[in-house]
Amino acid sequence: MSAAHLQNLTHNDYLALCAHAVVLEQDRHGDKVLQLQDGRYLKLFRRKRLISTAAWYPYAQRFADNAIALAQRGIPCPEVSEVYRIPSIARDAVRYTPLAGETLRQLVRAGAGTAALRDTLGAFVAQLHEAGIYFRSLHLGNIVLTPDNDLGLIDIADLRAGRGPVSQHRRQRNLRHLLRDEQDRSWIYPNGDTAFDTAYRRQSRELKQR
Repeated sequence: MSAAHLQNLTHNDYLALCAHAVVLEQDRHGDKVLQLQDGRYLKLFRRKRLISTAAWYPYAQRFADNAIALAQRGIPCPEVSEVYRIPSIARDAVRYTPLAGETLRQLVRAGAGTAALRDTLGAFVAQLHEAGIYFRSLHLGNIVLTPDNDLGLIDIADLRAGRGPVSQHRRQRNLRHLLRDEQDRSWIYPNGDTAFDTAYRRQSRELKQR
């Protein structure tokens, strides 16, 4: 997978790209995620502050760069094809093939979150941390179980890929974020069960020994 680089998109080209698209997410500022006619997604990013690192390193480009970093580490994620700057609507955007599967939050809410999946999640988070992946938006809604029964990540703009393992301080912070949602937390630690922690420690130990 090669890196996609920012390119300007005229308003007419933007309208042509989005013709007959389906809006999947929006907020009071407008559309956020569109499903295009070819099945790919277009995710739009709004710069929230005038003075921001997003001015020189747009979130759309971060999304694309993070997809490369994850793929290099063997972690399933969306496959980016283009990164756009769209001056006419003051947005940056990334066009990508979505990661197939269902989020863990969808599975848990549907009652399909098994004990084995909880164990797999613990090992997966350890894999991320040992691979230097600090995903600040880590939660069950951004972790996908693929048709191959692998876990992967979506919505990956807010992610850092370091050269070495994530520090203990950041690991603890990341794990706290994973547990912020009450229903997610109840599934990860049902009745005080610590299978998630056991799987996390086991995977971390095994990866350190390689």
